[in-house]
Amino acid sequence: MSIADLRKDYSRASLTEADALPDPVEQFSKWFHEAITAEVPEANAMSVSTATADGRPSSRILLIKDFDQRGFTFFTNYESRKGHELDTNPYAALLFYWIELERQVRIEGRVERISDVENDAYYNSRPLKSRLGAIASAQSRPVASREALEARVEEVEKQYGDHPVRPAHWGGYRLVPDYVEFWQGRPSRLHDRIAYQRRADGSWQRHRLQP
Repeated sequence: MSIADLRKDYSRASLTEADALPDPVEQFSKWFHEAITAEVPEANAMSVSTATADGRPSSRILLIKDFDQRGFTFFTNYESRKGHELDTNPYAALLFYWIELERQVRIEGRVERISDVENDAYYNSRPLKSRLGAIASAQSRPVASREALEARVEEVEKQYGDHPVRPAHWGGYRLVPDYVEFWQGRPSRLHDRIAYQRRADGSWQRHRLQP
């Protein structure tokens, strides 16, 4: 079969203006919990796209760790590629794709670092090996071998034991949304798309987009 012939017709559900809640964060919460209830594998996984100062984009999969009216939070190494890009161009786009529900959500906005208090609370809640790894890994930089990386983790483990302290280079970002779009797959590619745009006064304007 040709790649061009690979296709699926979507027919599980619909999304009308009456279905969509007035606030996009509340609508996201509704869909997110429906994905959890439906046991979608890694429903908290999302693509995070950043760009350099001159507009060259890059994407990777991360896990969302919190969301509320302030925004959508994820954690990483501040000195990673994405961290450097966010330093020079503090905007990003998130994409959730829940194929089992034939849904996707796009979220765009400005990104800011969260507080040290929030960083410490989440870091200390992580499994010990993950905390040690955050110290040992100079994310996005070359490493001689897998063995060299594992040896570095062993060094960190000997140094810190069971009580590693969060390194200054590791922490969270919060994306403050100004655009959120909900996509529900429909038959014949006539998908439902409901978009929310933040107004200058902080309220949300909602409208339907053509597929």
